[in-house]
Amino acid sequence: MKPVELIKLPIKNEMELFEKKFKDSMQSNVPLLNRITYYIIRRKGKQMRPMFVFLVAKMVSDGGFDERTYRGASVVELIHTATLVHDDVVDDSNRRRGFFSINALWKNKIAVLVGDFLLSKGLLLSIDNGDFDLLKLISIAVREMSEGELLQIEKARKLDISEDIYFDIIRQKTATLIAACCGIGAASVGANEETVQQMRKFGEYIGIAFQIKDDLFDYTDEKIGKPTGIDIKEQKMTLPLIYTLNTCSPKEKAWIINSVKKYNRDKVRVKEVISFVKNHGGIEYTTSKMNEYKNKALAILEQYPNSDYKNSLKTMIDYVVERKI
Repeated sequence: MKPVELIKLPIKNEMELFEKKFKDSMQSNVPLLNRITYYIIRRKGKQMRPMFVFLVAKMVSDGGFDERTYRGASVVELIHTATLVHDDVVDDSNRRRGFFSINALWKNKIAVLVGDFLLSKGLLLSIDNGDFDLLKLISIAVREMSEGELLQIEKARKLDISEDIYFDIIRQKTATLIAACCGIGAASVGANEETVQQMRKFGEYIGIAFQIKDDLFDYTDEKIGKPTGIDIKEQKMTLPLIYTLNTCSPKEKAWIINSVKKYNRDKVRVKEVISFVKNHGGIEYTTSKMNEYKNKALAILEQYPNSDYKNSLKTMIDYVVERKI
């Protein structure tokens, strides 16, 4: 059985019902919108975020569940989908998960409006049902995602990202949404504030490990669907590169920065930078940091009684750091 199917096993029925509820939450009176949302639903990803919501909800409540949990998962997925649609416009990207993006098929203006529609649907789903605690958790995530994206853009211009700033960026850009999923899962079943915040921290640690793993793919030779060296080509400062810049000689540092700034489209030069990072211990250091966050997440889980839901979350953590894509 594939890891994702194994993770999903204890919440299989809930995930099936969620798909219907999520589809219903996207309904509109505008035929064009319904065509586009149908396209989005047909090309959904692994749905890891709703899985986090459901597994955490069941783990902290000893298998309990609530209609609020479904709404929380729908809000997360609506907001997440809205940000992906907007991201593709910002990045001028024509592909998403191997398919054409919304902006590629319907142009930027419609894509932005579709993103706005999904965002408003998510907000109204919470407001109409009085789920203000869940709405606050997801709103914090949206604010932080925007701040993280802008911080990265600002720092990328000068290529002066320190390790601390790198962790700030990935915590805000990637980890904050997974943190919201886990917090919403706990809050949806009436967990106390301490548990909600603990689950947020748990999600944050997994999200950071997830992004570090993504950054390592830039230095791998495996066929993963993401071309090697793409982060260097896009002048993104990731942890293997930051570690190398902080530990090499001034002359080597000048060569790397020059390569990323001026020769980032030169395939030979990019390969030389990748080799230098590998030989300088950048991969080993980055992997150790990823495992550090993995272990922090596992330590939080150990505070809860054994259950199928806890086991699935453990499998999820392993999947995040061992995945091939």
